[in-house]
Amino acid sequence: MTKDVIALTPEMPDAMALLAGLHAGGPELSVHSLAEGAVVQLRTPDGRPLVSVEAPVLVQTPGEAQRLLDSQVEAPDVPFWWTEVRASTAVAEAADLAGSFCGRLTLLLGGTTWPPEAATVGVVHTAEGPTGEEAGPEPEGALPAVDILTDSTAVVLADRPVVALTAWLSEVLRATADAGRALHIVTPSRSRLSLSLRTALTGPPNRWVVQAPQGGYYDGLSGAVLHWRDGTFTPALDDDGETVAAKGFTPPAPPSEQQLTLSVRTHHTPDSDLVLGRSLETAWHHLTGAAPAGWGTAEPVNLPWSRRQLTALARDRAPAPSHLLAVGHPGRPAIASLRVSRTKSGVAEEASLTLGYTADESPPLDTLETLAGALASEHGLSTLLITLRRSRHDLTVPAHLEGPPIPVSFTLGAADVQAVGLDHARRPPLPQPPTSLGLTAAPALHYRLSDGTSPDAWTDLEALSRHLRNA
Repeated sequence: MTKDVIALTPEMPDAMALLAGLHAGGPELSVHSLAEGAVVQLRTPDGRPLVSVEAPVLVQTPGEAQRLLDSQVEAPDVPFWWTEVRASTAVAEAADLAGSFCGRLTLLLGGTTWPPEAATVGVVHTAEGPTGEEAGPEPEGALPAVDILTDSTAVVLADRPVVALTAWLSEVLRATADAGRALHIVTPSRSRLSLSLRTALTGPPNRWVVQAPQGGYYDGLSGAVLHWRDGTFTPALDDDGETVAAKGFTPPAPPSEQQLTLSVRTHHTPDSDLVLGRSLETAWHHLTGAAPAGWGTAEPVNLPWSRRQLTALARDRAPAPSHLLAVGHPGRPAIASLRVSRTKSGVAEEASLTLGYTADESPPLDTLETLAGALASEHGLSTLLITLRRSRHDLTVPAHLEGPPIPVSFTLGAADVQAVGLDHARRPPLPQPPTSLGLTAAPALHYRLSDGTSPDAWTDLEALSRHLRNA
């Protein structure tokens, strides 16, 4: 597995500090700038990549180091600088070089290295060349720090507790999609994905490939046994041509922790004074008592929550859509994705907010109708789907089966109710009628589906969807 080492420093790694770190491999190594300066790479004299250093990120959001690295990591107080280094798998000494680079940074600037045992400050000699499989210079068009690149697939090897949607990995996802390739992330079975990365990997051709403890590989999201064939990971089939389920993918008992997810779509008419993120902030406040702690475009989520700055970024990127992330304060696991896009009649926001609850906590289902009313009355709600599932309360994704999401409620905004027809929308094929929210003459409608424990709620939701489409 590729060795990832991270320096967490209270001071910014300036040019002199980075130069000291880069000299950890001795004067014979060369330095190359990639991805428009976002990645610096150390290479051997014959062009073999050794380590790739991402541009330092200023993290101003509390709890991100603990969320993504280790709950016990001793990170500096925010704000601090996060400098990530990836060591090549092709050269045995590269992992030591990554540790020496980060160790030199923390020696000069203070802070800590993760994992702590990786930090050294000596010179790592790599003149003997690689051990094991021979590695040559990086081919033309290669992606920085991608371990295997074939005509169809880019493979990234990762061994860390939580594999997150970093800026570098987000760029790899974009580049592979543009090139018509799949991205396959290979991890040991003990690794987990951040919810943001799990969402980004959803659907073929991308995969989370897990190395099973007993040998072989399986898909970490579906459990299908995989094998390497023709330059990519593909499902192994039995004699009947069916996929084979990996042993151990299904745990002996379902998890007792829960996740509550709100999928919110709002629509706004064009307005120069429009401020985005208000509906997401309203939902966050309603369910946690506080606004989001931070936002950003990748993990670690590094910026303090600011609707004004979020709006400015979306305006700068328009008419292209913006994909953003937000996280909550330590102590209440919460994470959201937000997509902002132009429509023919205005601006649409699509947010997915997930909150985690321990086995001793009860999700606040009795307050959801009030929240739906606030979103409908004040924030241009189009639709709101709320689901509940049994899964980890820390919102990371393990390499085994978790409970499916169960619909709790669905809310249709006032404009969409009018488009369907109020009388028709009020008579769904459900056990109980909807609740009217907002204005009596032009209400939104809130449909209660279940308490989050009955899979039959999916049948009711499908029936409701057909009913609304067939108006």
